[in-house]
Amino acid sequence: MPGNRNIDIQLFLNTNRFSAFQWTVFALCFSIVLLDGFDTAAIGFIAPSLVVEWGVPRPALAPVLSAALFGLAAGALFTGPLADRFGRKLVLIFSVLVFGLASLGSSLSADLTMLTVFRFVTGLGLGAAMPNAVTLMNEFCPDSRRATLTNAMFCGFPLGAALGGFLAAWMIPLWGWRSVLQLGGIAPLILAVLLVRFLPESIRYMVANQRSVEQVRAVLMRISNSVKDAASFTMSEPGGVKKGQSGPVIVVSGSYVVGSLMLWISYFMGLVIFYALINWMPILFKDAGIDPRTATLISALFPLGGVGAILFGWFMDRYNGNWIIAIGYGLTAIFIYAIGQSIGTIALLMAIVFIAGTLMNTAQSSMPALAASFYPTQGRATGVAWMLGVGRFGGIAGSYLVAELSRRQLTFAEIFMVVAIPGVIAAIALVIKQFVHPEKRIVGLASVAGTLAH
Repeated sequence: MPGNRNIDIQLFLNTNRFSAFQWTVFALCFSIVLLDGFDTAAIGFIAPSLVVEWGVPRPALAPVLSAALFGLAAGALFTGPLADRFGRKLVLIFSVLVFGLASLGSSLSADLTMLTVFRFVTGLGLGAAMPNAVTLMNEFCPDSRRATLTNAMFCGFPLGAALGGFLAAWMIPLWGWRSVLQLGGIAPLILAVLLVRFLPESIRYMVANQRSVEQVRAVLMRISNSVKDAASFTMSEPGGVKKGQSGPVIVVSGSYVVGSLMLWISYFMGLVIFYALINWMPILFKDAGIDPRTATLISALFPLGGVGAILFGWFMDRYNGNWIIAIGYGLTAIFIYAIGQSIGTIALLMAIVFIAGTLMNTAQSSMPALAASFYPTQGRATGVAWMLGVGRFGGIAGSYLVAELSRRQLTFAEIFMVVAIPGVIAAIALVIKQFVHPEKRIVGLASVAGTLAH
């Protein structure tokens, strides 16, 4: 029978081992992000087949290639507040269903216009899924492992994109380009069934929204039966949050607005760099005199280092996350500038491109964990989603940046010097965030208990 004990949720998570139940939450969220990466990248792998089958010029593919980016931005911006209001689980299941069904619809497309519409809808679902998977995972983590586990989950995205490339290379010759989109639709629908059955609602969301003691206890009992006699559950939240405030109000409130703006600027600038280089490096290297095959291979080194986010997560769990990621962006800027100075030596160029990519992808992949730790439960889904949504416009800007620089006839070295500048801006933004909102590290369980008691 329940006693009269009050349990603090975060103290409970901090003092119990990471259970098989929490690993299940991790696996489900990782699968969501993995399929997100697969479906986001799928259009790039099937684009050459579209040119051949439909006889369209390459420039005509631009709307199809960018449609999902606009959908990603819209999905993140609009569904974050919905998740803070109606729950992480419901929005996650709905978003996975949307991008699964839209991917199946894409496989039935008869022309570019139809495919563009379905890719936009796919982007809406993908944009909604990513921030809510990050938020839900974050809210089941102990403080000491939060950034490591969140970053590890986020690594599903580049792995999904890479898996898409390998599968597409095997499937398209056998069954055609539509088979890739069919797989990208069927897998999310199967996952949605698993989410309905096995994914719990965020425990912090449940407490924040005053779900019944029995509902909260039932979830926590799957982590440890030490809560079987709990009569009530509470959780600590940062100051400056009023009961009943909506997610959007919290994110732009006086207590959080500067930090929100700095997170948006950093993530935006990171995607300016990523899309500027991922889309244009092969062409820039070719124009600089490197043969096309070598240019492509060197460019492929850039996105390989995203798994380094796990290492950054480990550092963020032990040191100041703002400083860790700011240093990552600062070093990114230095090495991107160095690419422009290394065109004469292929071996050196390869090494610098790989290091620059590792730093860039690691810093960028660590941003959702930083945002999730910054906001309180009531505004966490909105905060993470809006950062990702605003950042997508950085990806769009990055795609056009190098085209404009080339039109102005900047040299190879000058282009990379300009592309390095967003890395400096991103680092400065996180330094400003640290000074305005100093990150407080919690050391030791005694300190945790003392903090949660207030």
